[in-house]
Amino acid sequence: MKTVYLPRCRQSYREILALQQEEFRKRIESRKNGSELPEDIIFFVEHRPVYTLGRHGKPSHLLLPEDMLLKRGIEFVETDRGGDITYHGPGQLTVYPIIDMLRHSLGVKDYVNLLEEAVIRTIADFGIHGERIEGRTGVWIGKDTPEERKISAIGVRCSRHVTMHGLALNVGSDISLFGGIVPCGLSQGVTSISKETGREVMIEEAKERLEKHLTDLLL
Repeated sequence: MKTVYLPRCRQSYREILALQQEEFRKRIESRKNGSELPEDIIFFVEHRPVYTLGRHGKPSHLLLPEDMLLKRGIEFVETDRGGDITYHGPGQLTVYPIIDMLRHSLGVKDYVNLLEEAVIRTIADFGIHGERIEGRTGVWIGKDTPEERKISAIGVRCSRHVTMHGLALNVGSDISLFGGIVPCGLSQGVTSISKETGREVMIEEAKERLEKHLTDLLL
């Protein structure tokens, strides 16, 4: 399995989406042709500010008008992943595994659970207790309390047992741009590793731990 950490300079969502689509296409063509699929690859990225809308999302969950997005330098991109609307940007680690689920004997639900488990183990390394919530994707803190809040969003696409898109883990303390949307179509709050720990955690520190847990679970 190959892991790629794109440079610390923040990446355009559209450019990384095109990169994902190319790797995804190669694997789909291999499966159609009955040939061996390329090795799995996982991209770790920090994006420039962008709101992305999943294929079943509601445009009304974007709360900012277009002129405000332009003024703030925020992109808006409609995607083919699952889920509703979310935010990617500085201080957030976004992870795109492009894997052959057959190679790992995974179904879609198993795969989403695996991504959630990788996040749960990662934030546990920082002393944070994360949980799943039945009927939702992602990882939550303070489950079933008035302070319930989300620390990681997950939205994937699977075709012919090949995956793309993935997960976003909030790391840095500045999560103010989540205020421009109804995150994942839900009204609960959003949090980050830095906010929960009370110290500024660097992307690289979270990436090192998440990469270990994710690759361990996929081996």
